[in-house]
Parts: sequence; structure tokens; C-alpha cells
Amino acid sequence: MTDIESRLAGRLVALDSHTRRRITKMGDKSEAFVRQTLMVLEQNPDIVPAALRLEEAQADLRAVDALRPLLARLRRLVERVSDSEMALGSDAMNTALEGYALLKVTGRNKGLEGLSAALSVRFARSTPAREPAPTP
Repeated sequence: MTDIESRLAGRLVALDSHTRRRITKMGDKSEAFVRQTLMVLEQNPDIVPAALRLEEAQADLRAVDALRPLLARLRRLVERVSDSEMALGSDAMNTALEGYALLKVTGRNKGLEGLSAALSVRFARSTPAREPAPTP
């Protein structure tokens, strides 16, 4: 991971949540529009003012194209890491549930009622607070 981060240093940005909400996004439907527009502008340089920064937009699009394969691989990796975390947690939880059931049954004979009661907090249900009945 450190190697990947160091190779991408200076090329990646971090957007805060405010900027993420406000920034103009190029979604799937907009990408064809962007590509076609930039191509038409490149083919007609006489109508493109310098302030439009066409070359910068083209470089940005090439950078998007370069990042996509990496992003796809990272997403697959993140999904596998997440699945592994879930499977490992599930294994640990199942063992804990079986162990808790054993504690409840056989722990009484061993003086483990207090420990079993402390563990039972995991299964406590919260009851919604009832509003007092209106007085007539």
C-alpha cells in the first residue's frame, strides 16, 4: 500500500465533503458528452479561446483513463478485504455464540453466572419509551 501511495503522490487529490457535494461531476451519461465536446473543440481550434484551457481538460481526461484500471483493481481488492473481514468476524461471532450458550448451561455449575450475565448485555433489547397516557 505504501508503494502505491508513494507512486501516486502528487497526482491524487483529497476532496472535503463540502467540495464533493458542490463539484461538477462527470458521470457515466456525461462522459460521452465530455469526450465528444473536447474532440470537436480540438478539431476547431479557431473557436477555442485560450482561457478555456482545452489542453488541461484533455490531460485531465487522459488522467481519468489512466486511473480507471487502478481504481477497478483497488475496488476489487477492497471488496475482498471487506469480505475477508466479514467472514473472519462471522467465524469469531459464531464461536462466541456457541461459547456463550455453553456458559449459560454449564457455567452455573462453575460459578460463572456473573460472567454470563455480563455477556448477556449483548442481547438486551431496548424498549421504546412509552409516552404517558393523556389525562382526561
